[in-house]
Amino acid sequence: MLDVCLLGTSGMLPLPGRWLTSLMTRYNGSSLLIDCGEGTQIAIKEKGWSYNPIDVICFTHYHADHISGLPGLLLTIGNSDRKEPLTLVGPKGLNRVVSALRVIAPELPFEIKTIELTGQQEHLSVKGYEIDAFRVNHAVTCYGYSINIPRIGKFNADKAKELGIPCRVWNKLQHGEEVTMEGVTYTPDMVMGAPRKGIKLTYCTDTRPVQSIVDNAAGSDLFICEGMYGEKDKEAKAREYKHMTFYEAADIARKAEVKEMWLTHYSPSLVRPSDYVKNIKSVYSNVCAAKDGQSVTLTFEDEE
Repeated sequence: MLDVCLLGTSGMLPLPGRWLTSLMTRYNGSSLLIDCGEGTQIAIKEKGWSYNPIDVICFTHYHADHISGLPGLLLTIGNSDRKEPLTLVGPKGLNRVVSALRVIAPELPFEIKTIELTGQQEHLSVKGYEIDAFRVNHAVTCYGYSINIPRIGKFNADKAKELGIPCRVWNKLQHGEEVTMEGVTYTPDMVMGAPRKGIKLTYCTDTRPVQSIVDNAAGSDLFICEGMYGEKDKEAKAREYKHMTFYEAADIARKAEVKEMWLTHYSPSLVRPSDYVKNIKSVYSNVCAAKDGQSVTLTFEDEE
């Protein structure tokens, strides 16, 4: 299962009761963060989640409202007695940006590893997370992220018995290992079924609608998407500043056939985002205007 918390929902600047957009997930003892604007530390503390297990931080882009909270968070993680390396992922220029921000956080008790994204589409495997980064369309280079938790097929015990495979090697076969015993080699494909549907979460903000979002969000259990403006008359402004309206986000969710969508990254002028959700239900129905701290546990289909 994958725990998901939208720590903050504000775009541009934090507001009373609305921290800057940041997402945190937890899986198998490891936490992942996407974006880290000002106030992210407080949002994590308010949620009651821990800083120490954060193994990966992905950045969509380098505007201040998405990365300005990093130096303080690094210091806080350091004060949590963390010693394991921390991986940072982001568009080209990540090393330069992080080095500049670390002028005020120079000494840390853990190593920082960086992965700079340069392609239109890139795949990463980190701490059990299968991450697909995809280029979107903002005023600066910006990426969206799909987080996948894969799931292996079922183990066929009857088949294993039929083939005479010793019980003591079953566990290794279940974990994808090839085993040779007494001159006989046993492989996972002999007893494992086809991979089952995993868990998929897609996060996208600060962009115009583009096909790469539809393609990467397709079939997501949860799609968290920018809704900078709820008002229909703000479409021209959204185009000018390369953001999205609620209507455009809903259209993407419909095309991608996602199970559920949360809107986020609201303009400071959008005081009550929920007032505008009813206007887009005819485009995509399973949508909500997310609030700070909103969370859910995504489970595998047969565990629901």
